[in-house]
Amino acid sequence: MRNENRSGCNVGSLTFPFDDKPAPGEAIPVAPGVLWVRFPLPFALDHINCWLIEDGDGWAVVDTGLRGPETEGMWHRLFDGPMQGRPVTRIFATHMHPDHIGQAGWLARHFGADLWMTREEFLIARVLCLDVRAEPPAEAVEFYRRCGFSDEMLANYRKRGFGNFAMGVTEMPLGHRRLADGDRLEIGGRAWEVVVGRGHSPEHACLWCPELALLISGDQVLPRISSNVSVGVTDPEGDPLTEWLASLDDIPRRVPDDVLVLPAHNEPFHGLHSRLQRLTQGHERRLDVIMEALDQPRHAIDLMGPMFRRKLEGSDLLLAVGEGLAHLHCLRTRGLIAREEGAGGVHYWRRLVEARDAAE
Repeated sequence: MRNENRSGCNVGSLTFPFDDKPAPGEAIPVAPGVLWVRFPLPFALDHINCWLIEDGDGWAVVDTGLRGPETEGMWHRLFDGPMQGRPVTRIFATHMHPDHIGQAGWLARHFGADLWMTREEFLIARVLCLDVRAEPPAEAVEFYRRCGFSDEMLANYRKRGFGNFAMGVTEMPLGHRRLADGDRLEIGGRAWEVVVGRGHSPEHACLWCPELALLISGDQVLPRISSNVSVGVTDPEGDPLTEWLASLDDIPRRVPDDVLVLPAHNEPFHGLHSRLQRLTQGHERRLDVIMEALDQPRHAIDLMGPMFRRKLEGSDLLLAVGEGLAHLHCLRTRGLIAREEGAGGVHYWRRLVEARDAAE
């Protein structure tokens, strides 16, 4: 059961200081000059948090919501309401997923404002917006076949179409203002630092303000769920989980524990370092589960049951397989397992050491 957010409520070692969540078109102040707004999403994860920061005579926006008339209408209510008719001065995107940049191009054109993103995130978003096809290309189908998908599963995958990214994003600007790890910039007369994390996306930008003791964490740190960390068709040999775990280890070296964390999903919270530790422990436990399940060589698809213990279909299955591959590639990087080709080039995975030896 999902924990209800109450003022001062503790969940594990986390504290959620706000009683309420902002209603559509409304805002809740979370710090001097910083407002919390929330947009609906048509998914199981049904919302995204975005942030407004007073910036001179207007507002800097951090993340924008998914493309669509409902989100656009809510923005207009914000313009006339909490934003008091003051313009958007800058648009910051933590990363390139559509729920974060879906309205970025529209806002940029509406106000003549620059889009600020890390370079990798911007360029990948621009490419994905151009790739729209009626069905998945052959190499995408082959990617899942090598994971052990049956003919029926592959047929279902072919029916999904390919390139749905562009459907969730308004036309991107041609250019951007580059953010890079360690950059220091001024927003609203206060210094903010860019803290880049990797794994959930290639170059995810968090924004930390020491004066306000705030960390806008995007999807890099969420209080109640763990962000998806996946291997996909565009980087089939990547090792995002190793990058993710390194990022979780790096953040507490740079950002103190006493900040108020403003995440992209769920609610603002205190307890950053504890949450980072729990996220790491959760992935390490899943790595242990995979090592135990590899008591004999298995295809990636065979590991979905031990990892998730529920029926997976459609997009949930694709996300789960991507997450499973991320854990397999991490174990391969650690020298604990190997991938080999079976009949028809389908990949299977086997231990190089016993699970008990890996745990030691």
